[in-house]
Amino acid sequence: MENAKLKAFENNMKGKRVAIVGLGVSNTPLIDYFHNLMAKVTVFDERDLEQLDENIVKKINEYGFDLVTGKNALHFLRGFNVIFRSPSCLPTTLQLKSEQKRGAIVTSEIEMLMNTCPCKIIGVTGSDGKTTTTTLIYEILKEGGYNCHLGGNIGTPLFTEVEKYNKEDIVILELSSFQLMGMEISPEISVITNISPNHLDKHSSYEEYIDAKKNIFAFQDESGKVVLNYDNEITRKMATETEGKVEFFSSKEKLADGVIFDDNKIKICKDGVRRHILDIKDIHLKGIHNYENICAAIAATSSLVDVETQIKAIKKFTGVEHRLEFVRELDGVKWYNDSIGTSPSRTIAGLNSFDEKIVLIAGGYDKNLDYQPLAKPILEHVSKLILMGKTSKKIYDAIIKEIAGTDIVFPIYKCNKVEEAVNRARKVASKGEIVLFSPASASFDMFKNFAERGKVFKDCVNKLN
Repeated sequence: MENAKLKAFENNMKGKRVAIVGLGVSNTPLIDYFHNLMAKVTVFDERDLEQLDENIVKKINEYGFDLVTGKNALHFLRGFNVIFRSPSCLPTTLQLKSEQKRGAIVTSEIEMLMNTCPCKIIGVTGSDGKTTTTTLIYEILKEGGYNCHLGGNIGTPLFTEVEKYNKEDIVILELSSFQLMGMEISPEISVITNISPNHLDKHSSYEEYIDAKKNIFAFQDESGKVVLNYDNEITRKMATETEGKVEFFSSKEKLADGVIFDDNKIKICKDGVRRHILDIKDIHLKGIHNYENICAAIAATSSLVDVETQIKAIKKFTGVEHRLEFVRELDGVKWYNDSIGTSPSRTIAGLNSFDEKIVLIAGGYDKNLDYQPLAKPILEHVSKLILMGKTSKKIYDAIIKEIAGTDIVFPIYKCNKVEEAVNRARKVASKGEIVLFSPASASFDMFKNFAERGKVFKDCVNKLN
């Protein structure tokens, strides 16, 4: 069956002036796509030419597209019909706002996917737990026999593949605040795992960040569904702002309706009746935050598969790389990679996942976050702290402030590189302890992304003898 929305979009694009802003993962496939549509394309990237992938640059030149690079590249963003922004280029960017005011359509790969997709879309956002929840939803629905497509902030860009999708398929998207900001369409089923301060180095305020997250349900009608974290005050209050059906999940309240984690069990609640469906001993994932993610995934898929299918998929699920990922055990010490720990709240969740004492390796790029809330959990769970990166001073200062006026002596070591931190942890960790790599910070001071950082950590750990 022909996708009428996609066909109309493609017909409209032929011969139009198109700007592709940012040569990231989501925008790179657009180069081939718009070449096939015979659009007049200019590619913008604020990196210098030598920093770009030479194969992509070669293709741009072969296609006869214009390429504008350097920190002032967007100064030449004028006179376009459509502008595809990368997630890192926020719609509040002055040049985008100016072009939009002039009449240009400012959109993104992910928004066009949602506008032209012929099948149901499930979207997941939140400050923490997005990837695990999104992936778990995908695995549950695959177990239920659906043809699923995983994308957004994870997986591969989907827009250029949308012509292949059928009405019965399901698209599952992890959506960041950067992708949601400025969006004017919402998935049919939306999930918000939680909200806490994050990306305040990019957003103008915490309120802007929260408002971006709300776009995941803001354009739903009464047929939509939004799954919200009852324990998070911000997300709980969002229930009054949506036209769709609301379903809560919780690890702290015995809800009359919703999905809860209680007494080491996952339970589905309906009209005050609670049905125990899973015990944590049957689940590979560790930590209350992951049990909350499971609750969210169950709520999101409840209208699409039966409980038995959900249980089967959850029992199989071993987790996502770089998220409390077990690396190895050496001389009685277990090493875990939690490179996804890019904020204090995520690292706190990781610390709360273990009963053993922890040697924590933390620190990285500074996103202008408050590290004081991390100090108390560190003192409660951590035997030795190893710091590196730009946030090391902030974390150090938070610990010193927390122990001021006490007789607590807390060992803190400072290192310059991951390899140095791993070697230090090898020396100071005692048998029966956990070494946890959970930086509570972004990776951009030393690495391309958290995945590269996690791989380097694992490589260093696996070289230990």
